[in-house]
Amino acid sequence: MERIQSINPARLAWCCADRGVTLEECAAELGIAATNLEKVMAGEPGLTFNQLRKLAEFFGRGALFFLEPDPVDEAQVHTPQFRTLANQKPELSARVKGLIERVERQRAVFLSLREELDDADLPRFAAPDLDGLSISEAARKVRHWLGLADTNDFESYRRAVEAKGLLVFQSNGYNGKWQIAKESPILGFSLYDSECPVIVVKKQPWESRQCFTLMHELGHLLLHKTSSIDDERDMSSHEGMERDANAFAGYLLVPDAFLKSIRDADRPVDASEFDDWLLEQRRAWGVSGEVILRRLLDAGRLSLQAYAAYRAWRDQPAVANEEPGGSRAYRHREPKHVFGDTFVRAVLDALSARHITLAKASSYLDNIKIKDVHLLERHYAGV
Repeated sequence: MERIQSINPARLAWCCADRGVTLEECAAELGIAATNLEKVMAGEPGLTFNQLRKLAEFFGRGALFFLEPDPVDEAQVHTPQFRTLANQKPELSARVKGLIERVERQRAVFLSLREELDDADLPRFAAPDLDGLSISEAARKVRHWLGLADTNDFESYRRAVEAKGLLVFQSNGYNGKWQIAKESPILGFSLYDSECPVIVVKKQPWESRQCFTLMHELGHLLLHKTSSIDDERDMSSHEGMERDANAFAGYLLVPDAFLKSIRDADRPVDASEFDDWLLEQRRAWGVSGEVILRRLLDAGRLSLQAYAAYRAWRDQPAVANEEPGGSRAYRHREPKHVFGDTFVRAVLDALSARHITLAKASSYLDNIKIKDVHLLERHYAGV
């Protein structure tokens, strides 16, 4: 097949450096001979158009990106939000960087669909005024703003946040382009935008961790009005903005009034039994024992020694009850789990109004098959 002669080698080199991969790693990932990429770097024709298209998809670019003769203007390629996250965590893996860019493209798709639909049913983001409030007061106001009931789980928290005009994505539990790898310490990130902020939560074996990550990221967006990416250390930090976001999440998930339901007299002596002692509250509030104990510690109802004993017990290696990962019989519902109800409804409404084609709807919904788009429509219609 004919090889393309006008590929810009400087752009290929920039993409490899930006993602932290070598030519050999790139070639192996794409199933392309490394010698073909070496030819491109030497200014020789080395790739067919189909191979170029695979290369472009791998780096999250269009094929024309590699045919432009000019050097890369990073300010045009990467958004300010992306650069904020990359600066916070310079060691970010290529996969996480790619995920951030895909999330940004999905947000752009949503805003475009919302504009075309001019649909009053699609929520608009308008942040509550938290200026001058303490962290606990801000959390109390936001909880009221979200309209939260006393009993919640991750999905009810997610629906409440989405109803306020934010998008909430959840990474996939299985290997793929929407997964945050299990070995990655990253637990979530948020992209600030005055029109439509996005929160991304890593799929976890324990939903309670997802709930805390969700509200931690919401804290960054509402308190700091900035994008953030957070790992396991950030979720227990006692410094700066991370401390504020952690305290905000704790107060929002476990308000002062909730603590009244906990009987100190029933607290066991052995820290390993604390989770059983708090079982009813943990289930009702969708939080971990850690979050409740931290709130009790801050309220002066738990000693630092008891809290430290619990942390030492909790940090011991344990086996999580992870979801089985084989069946994808409900592939048509996966876009709802990953992108959330608001995004999926916008795509299906645009399809119904003939603003987009079936092929476009499929591409926006993680490239599910056309038959799965129809199954998803039936799912939403309750058929």
